[in-house]
Amino acid sequence: MNDLPHCETLLLKLDAGVLHVTLDRPDSRNAMSLAMVGELRAVLAAVNQDRNVRALVLRGAGGHFCAGGDIKDMAGARARGGDAYRELNRAFGALLEEAQQVPQVLIAVLEGAVLGGGFGLACVSDIAIASTTARFGLPETSLGIVPAQIAPFVVKRIGLTQARRLALSATRFDGLEALRLGLVHFSEPDAELEQRLQQVLEQVRQCAPGANATTKALLLASEDEPLDALLDRAAGLFADAVLGSEGVEGTTAFVQKRRPKWAR
Repeated sequence: MNDLPHCETLLLKLDAGVLHVTLDRPDSRNAMSLAMVGELRAVLAAVNQDRNVRALVLRGAGGHFCAGGDIKDMAGARARGGDAYRELNRAFGALLEEAQQVPQVLIAVLEGAVLGGGFGLACVSDIAIASTTARFGLPETSLGIVPAQIAPFVVKRIGLTQARRLALSATRFDGLEALRLGLVHFSEPDAELEQRLQQVLEQVRQCAPGANATTKALLLASEDEPLDALLDRAAGLFADAVLGSEGVEGTTAFVQKRRPKWAR
């Protein structure tokens, strides 16, 4: 795979095709600094075309996922004026776009504080596993600011009605409520988070990495692309997949009653 960037705010561990990315600023509950945003974007770029990396697991150190934006960064930007704030904010939006589009399966493990920007990262994950005791919220309006970059991703994740309620009241809620809202897919007691993660990773490993990447892109395109054009393009993708190496291996394995190579 491409060399991973050196990181000061992230811990990186590649294990059996899974890149574990840990936000590592525990003293600030992993608040999202501009440096962390840059390092996350660099990691995503490094693995983008690498099919040997099957999944990314994103979590936080010290019992918290991410408490939102770094107030120190905001204070530093204040001295440089409005353009600095726009650049700081938009950089995080670019991260959310890139995280949502990354070809690998993005799995978020959500513990402790999942606030503001952390909430946004949860919304762009493919599979989200939350502790029942995690604390979710959009606190921006209670600070006199707006959830500018994360708002569109929150709406797409849980719908406009619920997004309005949560953003306009700064309501805090736990992992069970996050499950009810459809923000996360699993809500587990702390002692069972790792077991659930391993189950999810085992399921992901049953799927061909190229087919997963194409399927993810197709699903995301369904939000915006006209249906007729999308179905025409999807037919071509299907034909390419059937005739490609993964399709041949997968269908052959099925006939031979064995596991395909990528699932071994």
